[in-house]
Amino acid sequence: MSKPAILTVDDDPMVSAAISRDLRNRYGDDYLVVGARSAAQALAILTKLALRNQAVALIASDQRMPGMTGVELLEQARVHAPGAKYLLLTAYADTDVAIKAINDIGLDYYLLKPWDPPEERLYPIVDDLLGDWRQANPDQSSEVRVIGHRWSDRSYDLKTFLARNHVPYRWFDIERDAEAQRLSTLAEATPADLPLVLIPEGESLRSPSTLDLAGALGLRTRAEQPLYDVCIVGGGPAGLAAAVYAASEGLSTVVVEREGPGGQAGQSAAIENYLGFPKGLTGADLTQRAVAQVSRFGAEMVLARNVVGFENRGPVHAVLFDGAGELEARALIVATGVSYRRLEAAGLDEFRGRGVYYGATASDANLCQDDDVYVVGAANSAGQAALNLARFAKRVVLVVRATTLEATMARYLVDRIASAPNIEVRCRTEVAACRGDGHLEGLVLADRASGATEEVSSSWLFIFVGASPHTEWLGDGVARDAKGFVITGQDLLVDLDRVGGPRWPLARPPFALETSVPGVFAAGDVRLDSMKRVASAVGEGAMSVYLVHRYLATI
Repeated sequence: MSKPAILTVDDDPMVSAAISRDLRNRYGDDYLVVGARSAAQALAILTKLALRNQAVALIASDQRMPGMTGVELLEQARVHAPGAKYLLLTAYADTDVAIKAINDIGLDYYLLKPWDPPEERLYPIVDDLLGDWRQANPDQSSEVRVIGHRWSDRSYDLKTFLARNHVPYRWFDIERDAEAQRLSTLAEATPADLPLVLIPEGESLRSPSTLDLAGALGLRTRAEQPLYDVCIVGGGPAGLAAAVYAASEGLSTVVVEREGPGGQAGQSAAIENYLGFPKGLTGADLTQRAVAQVSRFGAEMVLARNVVGFENRGPVHAVLFDGAGELEARALIVATGVSYRRLEAAGLDEFRGRGVYYGATASDANLCQDDDVYVVGAANSAGQAALNLARFAKRVVLVVRATTLEATMARYLVDRIASAPNIEVRCRTEVAACRGDGHLEGLVLADRASGATEEVSSSWLFIFVGASPHTEWLGDGVARDAKGFVITGQDLLVDLDRVGGPRWPLARPPFALETSVPGVFAAGDVRLDSMKRVASAVGEGAMSVYLVHRYLATI
C-alpha cells in the first residue's frame, strides 16, 4: 500500500524547501511529501499521482505565485484530488482573499507566513487537517485499475488474466463510469490506448499484452536458471500437484503457464466433490492454496509465457517460448490441460470476447446483473457456471443438446438447477447463429428434433462444451491421437499401430505416464483416456514426479 501524499507548492526556493522539510520531519513516516515550484508543476504531479491511484491528503500552496495564484491552483486541483485538504500559505495582506476562498473553493485553512516555530503554528493545524482526512478516507489500499469498453475482447482478456492470477483490480467502463472518463482524460488516452491499465506507483499501460502486464505487476515471466531437473508446462491441478511433489522432493522445478494458474478448474465457481472440503471450495481458492504450496517448497512459476515448441538436446529437453527465450530441463511434464471446444454457429466467432465466452470466471457473474444469460453445455462445469450466474442474472437458460442432464451432470447439480427459480433448461436445443452490432445482441436457437428455430435477445453466451488439448507445440515427436491427446505408457506399445505416429525408441518399456519421447511425461486432462476430474489430475501430477525420479535414475 502506497503512502498518501502531501503536496507543497511555492515558487520561492527557500520557502519551498522549508515547508517541505518541516512537513517531512513531522509526517514523513506516514506520508509522501512532494514539493512543487510552480502551479503547472503541481498540476502535473497531481495528474501523475491520480493515474497511480495514490491518494493526496493535503495540498499546501503559496498564494502569490507567477502565472497562477494559490487559490486558482487549488480550484483546479479539485479535479485531480477531490478529497484532499487545502491549506493556503499567505501574507497578512491577502487575508481577505483567503477568507473569500473558504466559500468559493472550499479552502480548509489559511496560514500566515512565517509559521515558525512549526511545533506551535504549523503542526497543530496540519494534525487536525490530516486527522479529518484520515477519518474520511479510512481505506487507501491501492488497486490495479482497468479502464476500457464493456464489449472489448482485449479488456476481457486482461481482466481474466488479473482474476486468474489473483491480482485485485477495479473495472471502469468508459461508457458508463464518470471516473473512467476522468482517468482517461488525465492519461490523455486515445481510443487505441484502451484498455488502459493503471498500476499503483507504476506507469500507465496502454492496451498492454498479458506479458507486459505481468512484467509491470512484478510477476515472474523469466526463468531464473538455464537448467532444471524438471520443467512442468501447464499450471492446472496436474501441473501444480507435480510442482509441489517435485520441489518438496528436492528437484529443481519450474512451472511455465501461459495465462494464469488453475486451468479450467481454477475458473470453477464451486468444486463440491473434492476430497477434504465437505462444503466445497471455489476453483480460485483451490488454485491459490496450491500456488502458495508450490511457492513454499521453492518451485518457480513463470507466467504469461506461451510455449511453442521443444527440442531434445541429448540428455536434456529444451522448452521454447513464443517470441524469444527458452529453458532446459532433464525431464519434462506436459500438463497443458484442455480448452472448451469451439462451438459451430453462424456469426459466433465475430463476437468472441464481446458477449461470447468460452468458460467463465467467478467474477464474470456480476457483469450480468439483471440480464438474460445463455449457457451451453451439460457437464458439471456448465451446471456450476449456471448456478453462479443465476445469483446475478435475471434469467439463465441452459442450452443442452441431449434429452436430459442426468447422463452427464452430477445429481446434486441437477437437483439444484431444478430448484433454482431463474434457471431454465432447454434440452434437444442448440445455438444455430449469433447476431449483433459490435457485440452479441441475440441468438438463434434450434430445436434438434423438429428443426424449428427461435430468435432470442441476449448479450451473454457462455460455452462449456467438449475438450480440446493444447498439444500442437509438441510437434511430431510426441505420439498423440487424432484429437491431439497425448498417448502414454503401455498404450504406446498397443495403440500406435492403430493411430500411427512415432515409435517407442528404447529397449525398456515406457513408464506409465511417459510419452513416446523418453523423459517427457504427460499428466491430467491432456493425456489420452484421462478421467477429466480435478482429483485424478492431482493424482497424475503426483504420480508423474515418482516416474520422473525413475527416469532420472536411468540417465
